[in-house]
Amino acid sequence: MNVLIVGANGQIGKHLIDILKKEGKHKPVAFVRKEEQVNYFEDKGVEARLGDLEESVEAIKKRMKDIDAVVFTAGSGGGTGYDKTLMIDLDGAVKTVEAAKASGIDRFVMVGAFRSDNRRQWVKDMKPYFAAKYYADEWLKNSGLNYTIVRPGNLENKDAIKKVAAGADTAKPKKFSIPRIDVAQVIADSLEKDTTYRKVFDLVTGDDTIEEALNKL
Repeated sequence: MNVLIVGANGQIGKHLIDILKKEGKHKPVAFVRKEEQVNYFEDKGVEARLGDLEESVEAIKKRMKDIDAVVFTAGSGGGTGYDKTLMIDLDGAVKTVEAAKASGIDRFVMVGAFRSDNRRQWVKDMKPYFAAKYYADEWLKNSGLNYTIVRPGNLENKDAIKKVAAGADTAKPKKFSIPRIDVAQVIADSLEKDTTYRKVFDLVTGDDTIEEALNKL
């Protein structure tokens, strides 16, 4: 499959592109918003398409030519205000879903936020972020697309552990964190894994291999 990675210049996005390129089963295509980011990926031998999530659905759709699956791992980042959280994490995600649907792309993987479906557990100082993630997830779930929503815990810049807990196994986790590279591997392995189809699951470091965890969903 040709996989469009929206938010490719983020840390999870970069890991995912490296994984897909190395495994060779799918072709990663980077969706980025700056010309220097296009150059970065093209220098690595990865096709990159320049776009902006604050553009129209039609403009985003134009970047989806010959794409078979979309991964949304974009985010406004911690250094921006909640206005950007609204426009990127919520509206940008919704517009990407709408563009995929209008393009006839059925497979869509979204990176959400750990336990965002439980308002009582939203972090006090980050409630707008959790709200944006929650409603973006709900939009995708109701889109009719073949979705997977991966909701990782606290993200860490560590080497791969390759042991995770997913779904029901995160009810009483040993850890509330996970390396970004492990999240990227879960996304890669989920693309054609039917046990992840139309599923939403929390994800942290645990005791199962990624394959074992995904098989239990």
